[in-house]
Amino acid sequence: MARSINQVILMGRLTRDPEQRTTTTGKNIASFSIAVDRAGQDDSADFFDVTAWEKLGDLVMQYLAKGRRVLVQGRLRQDSWDDKETGKRRTRVEVVATDVTFLDGPNGGDSAPSGGQSRASSASKDVVIEDIDDKPIDLSEIPF
Repeated sequence: MARSINQVILMGRLTRDPEQRTTTTGKNIASFSIAVDRAGQDDSADFFDVTAWEKLGDLVMQYLAKGRRVLVQGRLRQDSWDDKETGKRRTRVEVVATDVTFLDGPNGGDSAPSGGQSRASSASKDVVIEDIDDKPIDLSEIPF
């Protein structure tokens, strides 16, 4: 039987500057929203609320602003509560980011800084291969 999967990948533009708050336990949370254009439809977009915790949230606060393009990877989280004014049950779905890739350069242009992508991740570090030679591969050395 397959395990459950809760994963989302979104690419869009920030609709507002990120806002930061701190939990009662002292953890930092950055909140922002992105607009994702609908393919093939003019002037229509879907809007998603995103939260980034601790170090990832600090990087979001430092480098992102309204209008910047980002690629957000994370999971969906649903909250529900009773509205104090109406007494009705309310729900909200948000994206909890595990990785945010900054797609624009520091001036909001379409190029990333230093010719590459700026990337903030709370999960793993990238491996960089520095030296690859151009020698042909001897297929007889492959053990299978």
